[in-house]
Amino acid sequence: MDDKEKHADEIVFTHEQAEAAGLRTETVKPAEFRFVIKTGGQILAAQGDERTIAATASGIVTFAKTTTTEGSAVKAGETVVGISAKTLQDGDPAVKAKAAYEAAKKELRRADKLVSDKIISEKEFEQIRLAYETARAAYQGTAGSVTAKGVSVSSPITGYIKSLLVNNGEYVNVGQAIAVVSQNKRLTLRADVPEKDFKDLHSIKSANFKPAYENTAYSLDRLNGRLISYGRTATANSAFIPVTFEFDNIGSFVAGSYADIYLLSDRRDNIISVPLSAITEEQGLKYVYLQAGHDIFRKREVTTGMSDGKRIEITKGLKTGDKVVTTGTYQVKMAASSTSIPQHSHNH
Repeated sequence: MDDKEKHADEIVFTHEQAEAAGLRTETVKPAEFRFVIKTGGQILAAQGDERTIAATASGIVTFAKTTTTEGSAVKAGETVVGISAKTLQDGDPAVKAKAAYEAAKKELRRADKLVSDKIISEKEFEQIRLAYETARAAYQGTAGSVTAKGVSVSSPITGYIKSLLVNNGEYVNVGQAIAVVSQNKRLTLRADVPEKDFKDLHSIKSANFKPAYENTAYSLDRLNGRLISYGRTATANSAFIPVTFEFDNIGSFVAGSYADIYLLSDRRDNIISVPLSAITEEQGLKYVYLQAGHDIFRKREVTTGMSDGKRIEITKGLKTGDKVVTTGTYQVKMAASSTSIPQHSHNH
């Protein structure tokens, strides 16, 4: 092999050019790697899973237990909060409701007699009866639940408190949401995986996901998540294969919302990988640039495997100790297409 042939694949990229390009290299060494399939999907809850507890009166909220927090277990019918208006300027609505009911009851008894004696008209009697019915309904709404702490508000279902929407000692209006109770401590994450990735599904062990309504990415590993199943075929009306996980329902996850999902493979050891920025593509083939000497670089064809979104596995073409260009790749590529090796670089 003559000298010219020996250096035919060399690219000269001077120190000055490297500085200008912000050139960075990385020395190849095998390490642990898990690849990622990026896809979309949905956060799902079981039907009839959640109930909102609303204030049945206006007043100051006192939690029934000092230990009440998000995640606390509750039973159906168990008091979650008391609402008292005793210290408020307008007085306690529960006490007022009782007084109004007693007064309306008395008034109705009197009207009953008056209408039979034709002292008041049927129309007037009807208005008094309606006022009584209204007062009775208002009183009955609170009567069974009045305690020393005020009106007690209980959970309609057995489950756990998913979110507390008010603080202890806060003022609430009637109808205001106080807490959300969920029957299920778990939610489902369904990822819709394109058919082309089916062959890699057996390696999937976990996932990270980012709900559409926020910028935070969550790790299933940190939410006590686990893989439940993955489909063996695409669903009838789509070209996607469902992969289903379940995880602890803590935080502000909105059931039914969409999410970006990053499916993670199990960890593999001794994998050679490079940053995605190191790879260039020409006519369907993939290449990296290696630093072979001080100002000398070489182009190397590589075969790539899976990616984790930041790095990509190299299955063929690189070995431990190779110095791969990771930043400035494009500039080296441009130099390669314009370089004819100057003679002085061979005068060893």
